[in-house]
Amino acid sequence: MTKNLITIISDDDEGHTILIKKNLQRVGITNNVVNFKNGEETLQYLNNRKTNKLNNNNYLLLLDIRMPKINGIEVLQKMKKDQKLSNIPVIIITTTDDPKEIDLCNKLGCVDYIVKPVDHEKFSKAILSLDLLPSK
Repeated sequence: MTKNLITIISDDDEGHTILIKKNLQRVGITNNVVNFKNGEETLQYLNNRKTNKLNNNNYLLLLDIRMPKINGIEVLQKMKKDQKLSNIPVIIITTTDDPKEIDLCNKLGCVDYIVKPVDHEKFSKAILSLDLLPSK
């Protein structure tokens, strides 16, 4: 991989964020992790980077649905409508197992949907299938 991977965790629960970071480390992602507690902060971060750094990095967004200010579904909708953000892979990681929400997120363009508590095997498969990690 020639570009840097920046993983964004967007989750308002600090405990879940810590567990997701541990799962990332187990998969081999050990640096460039940023986290935000709501969808508004996440979109501001991505929009601030569109013009300069976005094209020089690979991004991965791990997104919760239930968040304050702007929820995860709204973040996903806005990203997929934005030409410069639409190619960023988004994995939904949430407590919601409602089939209607899963279907909506899949239709909107998430690459995977994982229900908390996070199953490490499913998480690993989802991350590794994106081929964002450098070859060994």
